Amino acid sequence: MELRRIKFVNKHRTSVSRVATIAALVFIIMVASYFSHRTHGDYTLAAGPGLDGPDIELLEQQNKAFERIIQATAPAVVYIGAEQVIKAEESPLFMDPFFRQFFGESGGQIPREQRQHALGTGVVFEPDGYIVTNNHVIDKASSVEVMLTNKKVYKAKVVGTDPDMDIAVIKIDAKNLPVVPLGNSSNLHVGDTVMAIGNPFGLNFTVTRGAVSALGRSQFNIEALQDFIQTDAAINPGNSGGALIDIKGQMVGINTAILSGGSGGEGGGSIGIGFAIPINMAKRAMESLMKTGKVTRGYLGVTIGPVTQELAQQFKVPDTSGAFVQDVSKGGPADRAGVKPGDLIRKFNGRNINDASDLLAMVAGVDPGSDVTLDILRNGEPLTLKAKLDERAANLGFKAAERKGPSEGTLRGISVQELTPGVRKQLELPADVHGVVVASVDAGSPAAQQLEPGDVILSVNRVPVNSVADFNKLAAEAKGSTLLRIMHEGQGLFIVVSPESASEKQ
Repeated sequence: MELRRIKFVNKHRTSVSRVATIAALVFIIMVASYFSHRTHGDYTLAAGPGLDGPDIELLEQQNKAFERIIQATAPAVVYIGAEQVIKAEESPLFMDPFFRQFFGESGGQIPREQRQHALGTGVVFEPDGYIVTNNHVIDKASSVEVMLTNKKVYKAKVVGTDPDMDIAVIKIDAKNLPVVPLGNSSNLHVGDTVMAIGNPFGLNFTVTRGAVSALGRSQFNIEALQDFIQTDAAINPGNSGGALIDIKGQMVGINTAILSGGSGGEGGGSIGIGFAIPINMAKRAMESLMKTGKVTRGYLGVTIGPVTQELAQQFKVPDTSGAFVQDVSKGGPADRAGVKPGDLIRKFNGRNINDASDLLAMVAGVDPGSDVTLDILRNGEPLTLKAKLDERAANLGFKAAERKGPSEGTLRGISVQELTPGVRKQLELPADVHGVVVASVDAGSPAAQQLEPGDVILSVNRVPVNSVADFNKLAAEAKGSTLLRIMHEGQGLFIVVSPESASEKQ
C-alpha cells in the first residue's frame, strides 16, 4: 500500500507537471500575441516628432553650429604623454628616513631612478608638426609622445619652453596636419560662449562648453606672467595645454589651470573656475620658440606692487588702479628714464594699467630695445616719461614654487624658490649672498605683514638657508617665535615672526 501510494503520488505529480507545462505554453502564446498586438496595433509605443517651431529651429541651428566647430577644430587637438626619469641623487625623497625604512638601512637597495608620467593636451598650430602645450606638461621630460585623433602616435621633440608663461612648443615629424586657427583674445567679452577641448583624466578628446566668466585674472600666483581668461567650461587635470575655442572655431586661449574643490590640487575636479592663457599673450612666445627656441622680453627695471587705499592717500592719487613703484633698479631702463620709488605708473604705451600684473605682462610683451612711454603720477602730479627697454633675464618671475612651504607652524603659508642666477641678477645681489627667494605669502600666514615676494630669506633661527630643502626643513621645525634674517630691497634685516601675530620689520 505504501508503494502504491508512492506510485500514485508519482503518477499524480507527473500529471500535474504535464498540465503545468501545457498551461505555461498556452500562457506564453497569449503573452506573445498580446505584445504583438500592442506593437502592431493600437498600443504602439509613441515615437512622435517632438517639439517644433521657430524657437526649436534656432536651437537646432545652434547645435549644428557647435558640431561644425568641433568637427573643424578637434582633429588638431592632440593627446600628450610625457615621461620623466628622476634619479635617486636628484630627489630628496630618497634621502628621507621615512622613505628609506622601506628599503632598510643595510642591504636594502634604494632604486636608482623613478619614472613619473604626465598626461596633457596640445594643439597643432602649424601643419608641419608644431604643437603648443603647457610647459608643466613636458617639464623635465625624458620622452614625449603625441597621439592624434586618428590614433597615430609620434615621438616628439621639445623645441623650446617659456616657464614664465607656462608655454612650450614641441614638434612631431608629420606634414599637412590639421590646425586650429588662432583668434584674437582681445575681442573676447564676459559672457561669450567658449569651448574647452582636451583630455581630462585621460579621457581622450573631450569637449566642454561654457562662457567667459572674467578677463584679466592675475591674483592667483599661478605663473610669473598672468592675465588669464576665466571660464566655467569644465577644465580638469589632463586639459592642460588644450584649446579654448570661440564660436568662430578659433583658439582664443590655452587652458592651463583650475581652482579645484579637491584636497589634492591636480587630483581635484572642476568647480567651474578654470583659467586659460590669452592667445594674444601666447602668440609672440610661440613664434619665438618656433624660430629660436627661446623667448626674449622687455625689462623695465622696477619693483612694483598694488596700490592700497593707504598708499593712494599718502601719495595723493585718485584711486587704486595702476602699478606702484616700490623700488627702481640702479642703471636700469626706468632709472635712466627718471622713474622714482613712490611713482604710480598709470599707462604703458597709452594703455591703461589696472594693477601691477598688467604692467608686468605689458612690458614682457614688448621686444628689448623698444622705446616705450610711461604715464605716471608723482605726488598727485601727472608726468610722461620715455624709456628704452633692456632684455629681461629668463625666469625672473616670482611665481609660486613647485614645493609649497609647510601648512603648519610659525612659517606656514610661505612659498619659496631657489635663488637662480637670473633672479640674483634682477635683485642685484652679490655673489656671496645665499638664501631662497619668497615667491608668495598666504594672507593668513603669521608672516604676511612682514614678508613679500622678492624678499630673500638668509637664515632661520640663525641657521643659514642655502636651498629650498633647507628652508622647508627649518620651517617645519619652527613652532614658536622665529627669527629670520632677510634681504629686503638690498638691505639686510632681522624680523621676528610670532605664531599669532607678526611684528613690523626692524
